[in-house]
Amino acid sequence: MDTEAQHTERDLSSGPGTGPEEGSRFSRIQDRSVPSMSWRRAAALGALCTVVLLLFSAYVIQPFLIPSGSMEPTLRVGDRVLVNKLAYRFGSVPERGDVVVFDGTGSFVQESPGTNAVAGLLRGAASSLGLAEPAATDFVKRVVGVGGDRVVCCDKQGRIEVNGHPVDEEYLYPGDVPSQVPFDIVVPMGTLWMMGDHRGSSRDSRDHLGQPGGGMVPVDMVIGRVDWLGWPLNRLGSLPGTDAFRGVRAPVGAHG
Repeated sequence: MDTEAQHTERDLSSGPGTGPEEGSRFSRIQDRSVPSMSWRRAAALGALCTVVLLLFSAYVIQPFLIPSGSMEPTLRVGDRVLVNKLAYRFGSVPERGDVVVFDGTGSFVQESPGTNAVAGLLRGAASSLGLAEPAATDFVKRVVGVGGDRVVCCDKQGRIEVNGHPVDEEYLYPGDVPSQVPFDIVVPMGTLWMMGDHRGSSRDSRDHLGQPGGGMVPVDMVIGRVDWLGWPLNRLGSLPGTDAFRGVRAPVGAHG
């Protein structure tokens, strides 16, 4: 009986595909079927993903970190917004009430601040991904006047008028007045009059009236329109629109 038991154990252990040689061969085949990713391949994949994100940010949608409270309550410090760079690429132009990001060089900032080339490149890449504050020349404001508009502050009720129509700006920071600085300007064609929603804490077109350009931002300096809030999660969604300018007439002599 002992001999028969030994034969039985030998037969079970030496069945097809279960011997020492077959088992080691199976292990080698299995190991080859799941190759490990080398650090070089992982680094190359990471670099490729970064390049794709940068290209997408450069031409389609760019995250933008809100660095100040000048647009409160619409946008808060630390918000990440998504800027639609295609909004004005195909014949569309900024409209009154749009919240836009623009390069203020020549309008809000007379000279570009000098920076180290390498540091500037790294900072630009980080800001393009929404990981760092934007460049010192980038601003986010609301379009209040477009080319040809006459914008006046203020009427007897303290409201801004655009082309003679009083504007009820429901988006203003609670307690703010439309402007403590009186002005009466006509926006040159091809430019925009920009103001922050937190008028008491916003340096905008009003602060540059006496400077070259008069605080007017050329349309071609607009980077894109703020269409969505991407962070924090409890504010995720599209940016609320406004009907404040619905009754404003087109400026006299405007075409298109």
